[in-house]
Amino acid sequence: MTPTETPIPRPEHPRPQFVRPHWLNLNGVWQFELDDSDSGLERGVLERELRGTIVVPFAPESELSGVADTDFHDAVWYRRDIRVPVEWPDERIILHFQAVDHDSTVWVNGVEAGRHRGGFTPFSFDITDLLDAERHGTVVLRARDPHIGPQARGKQATWFANTDCFYTRTTGIWQTVWLECRPAASFGRPRITPNSDEGTFGIEPDLRGARPGQRIVARIHDDGGVIDEVSTIVGATMAPTLRVTVPASRQRLWTLTDPFLYDIDLTLCDAEGSPVDRLVSYAGLRSVSIDGRRILLNGQPVFQRLVLDQGYWPESLMTAPSDDELAADILRSKAAGFNGARVHEKVAEERFLYHADRLGYLVWGEFADWGSSGQGPEGDNQRPTAGYVAEWVEAVARDYSHPSVIGWCPLNETYQVLHDRMTVLDDVTEAMFRATKSIDRTRPVVDSSGYSHRVIDTDVWDAHDYEQDPHAFALNHAGLADGSPYVNRSADGKDYSLPYRGQPFMVSEFGGIWWVPEIAAQVDGEDREASWGYGQRIADEEEFYARFEGLVRVLDQNPHMFGYCYTQLTDVFQEQNGIYRFDRSLKLDVDRIRTIQERVSAYENTGEEEQWRTREHEESAASH
Repeated sequence: MTPTETPIPRPEHPRPQFVRPHWLNLNGVWQFELDDSDSGLERGVLERELRGTIVVPFAPESELSGVADTDFHDAVWYRRDIRVPVEWPDERIILHFQAVDHDSTVWVNGVEAGRHRGGFTPFSFDITDLLDAERHGTVVLRARDPHIGPQARGKQATWFANTDCFYTRTTGIWQTVWLECRPAASFGRPRITPNSDEGTFGIEPDLRGARPGQRIVARIHDDGGVIDEVSTIVGATMAPTLRVTVPASRQRLWTLTDPFLYDIDLTLCDAEGSPVDRLVSYAGLRSVSIDGRRILLNGQPVFQRLVLDQGYWPESLMTAPSDDELAADILRSKAAGFNGARVHEKVAEERFLYHADRLGYLVWGEFADWGSSGQGPEGDNQRPTAGYVAEWVEAVARDYSHPSVIGWCPLNETYQVLHDRMTVLDDVTEAMFRATKSIDRTRPVVDSSGYSHRVIDTDVWDAHDYEQDPHAFALNHAGLADGSPYVNRSADGKDYSLPYRGQPFMVSEFGGIWWVPEIAAQVDGEDREASWGYGQRIADEEEFYARFEGLVRVLDQNPHMFGYCYTQLTDVFQEQNGIYRFDRSLKLDVDRIRTIQERVSAYENTGEEEQWRTREHEESAASH
């Protein structure tokens, strides 16, 4: 099948921090077929044309996919013909999938290329030897996504209807599919570690097929051109770290108000000095450290005013409808006075982190560990598996080099009940925390956000508190000064967290103020199936601002907290407690919300944010 001549959705390079010149976006119309009984392989679906079509990269449950079927689909099939551009050099052809939910098997010209489990992380296969002599091939993908059983699902509902804070499922391909051409001796994804004290970047190249005697060259640039160039010979062992230096006269720290990015390129040369492989990247010069109960950015405390960002859109679900919308959500958040986000129960798209890098926005890297009706990875049929650890390690390795990532959150709300059937959760919590620390020694890690803190030396402590009365909220957190933080209790009403040891503390979920202007007069007749939020729904907009300010003041005036995270940026389906509506139109006065959040040191606007705010107000006014 030849894709129709229509604009390619999501045409931008999906991996801005690791780019080669030869790549081809495969988004667009693919053949597609539902396989709800998961019997397609036995029925010969692999060998034939499929019965329908779908627009990739949008999930079949979404409107933009052209399928819009929200029922359970235990398996789906995709098929399309690919042709390697004739101008590409005679090198290895790599087929990339940015994210497929959940268990993927890929065939090329009828031969299995590989398999991947995990719905939120990228994978790729070298398909060079599976293509025909003209470098053509037919790609077939089967995605299996059972709605019961252990699996990291995030906020995807495990029952048919959207309910409470659970949303429409995502099955199959939901991020960009693309081809890349690279030589047999080439780079994998490098790790870039800034050292702002010394003005250096440590670059750890990941070599694939390189031979002793070849040379690696690393260069760093700014607007004035090349700043430094270093090189090393590939030896018999793995390549060492290359360290490029930025002299003091050309140092610009990555900050929230000046998120400066340096360009970095890596070249692999043969023994004669001819280039073999080249990639371009970028990095920000900044540090993250802990000082008592404070988390420092570049040695200075920055109060983290975070917002919970679910990363859903009405027409496209977990996939942003466009790259512009990824950036716009960051600007919407900043317009309301937030300086970062927990992209919640979801591994953010790489391009979201790219925009966070360039716009100066803090992000806690998080995993989509929920999958058991909202109780974290637990339950008789939902116990976490080794797949949780494997997929999380993939996510941390993918996002390690982004300056916007301020910390890691591998688990969320892991309710603990200490009896024999639940000990596996302790093991997985420990494994995910230790794996994260092994990969990244430069950022703080919280063992589990909210509820049971089961790692004694977790870097961060936090709690979730949806108390709506500011006075009661303040009482909940009065003990922190004496080393007794507010704790969440597990399903049996007990606190199973290990002792608090004075770590940095934040309330990483609060608020969730339930505000629905259209039904404000129906407070006494609450229908939580049609509309859901935390606590008693407020009666009018003024009550929202009063409650919001009361809750925020409890947290931002507490000298023992390093930040907070408000629930949430937008409404999502029936969960109507967002600052913005689900379609991103204005719901509240964001300038007023911003003013409430402003502290002693005023947060500065960029021209881009101001232009966005003006445009958003004008469009909203026109629509009403």
